[in-house]
Amino acid sequence: MRRVLVTGGRGFVGAWLCRALAERGVEVASFDRRGPHERPSTLAMLGLDSRVEELTGELTDEAGLTRALAAVDSVFHLAAETIVATVQADPAGGFETNVRGTWTLLEACRRAGVERVVVASSDKAYGAHDELPYREGFALRPTAPYEASKAAADLLARSYWPSFGLPVAVTRFANVYGGGDLNFSRLVPEAVCAAIEGRRPVLRSDGSPVRDLLFVEDAADAYLAVAGALDRDDVRGEAFNAGGERPYSVREIVEAIGRIGGGLQPEIRGEGNPAGEIDRQYVDATKIAERCGWRPQVGLEEGI
Repeated sequence: MRRVLVTGGRGFVGAWLCRALAERGVEVASFDRRGPHERPSTLAMLGLDSRVEELTGELTDEAGLTRALAAVDSVFHLAAETIVATVQADPAGGFETNVRGTWTLLEACRRAGVERVVVASSDKAYGAHDELPYREGFALRPTAPYEASKAAADLLARSYWPSFGLPVAVTRFANVYGGGDLNFSRLVPEAVCAAIEGRRPVLRSDGSPVRDLLFVEDAADAYLAVAGALDRDDVRGEAFNAGGERPYSVREIVEAIGRIGGGLQPEIRGEGNPAGEIDRQYVDATKIAERCGWRPQVGLEEGI
């Protein structure tokens, strides 16, 4: 990889990916809806302002994307509407960004002759399954607008290899956590902030829902591992799970944060699983280990 475009590079995971690329001597540009001076970004928090070229535009603007792809050989597509509640409230807006935006980017990459494309899907695309962990061969069974938008983008992306010969792969990552996550509606950053501030973290459930957590630097390495293997036919057009190798209940996660932060116990306000959320989610990451040589390196307490 010589010059890379990361869509969503100002965001939490995108910024850590930009950092990993820059540390490997790759020329990096980010493509985001918001400009570098409009709001704080993880990219700025990581001190990458001078090392990453920041481009601004809309995913649905093919002409703008084509300009951004000039001299680019590799693309990591992380930009999306990622807040579940936002897509639930405005499904059309969510589909415009997550589905039409992905299709527009894929078309621009195809016409530009990009050498490799990695598209961020999500473990949420699987929907609810009685059998766990999620494996890549499972059907995508979304039942909510956010899940459906990610599943649609997932299917679109993978079709571009057999249909057009675009070297593309899709990632379905578990819940990513780590430094610089500015979305305080998420479980881990909110619980960490509570511990720092000396208050009890609040649980919207009874603590029983099960989640898979992936440390952000492991996530960046997983993106790079998939991209590095995209010269092979057993990777092109494929989907790859990545997670932390074992699931935790929400209560276990928050109690681990509490232990590290001074022994605060969570305040449980919910019963069962919050409405609209999948009760149990975790992935099998055997495929990415076997084909791309990736395994997570950071356990939960070390990551926290």
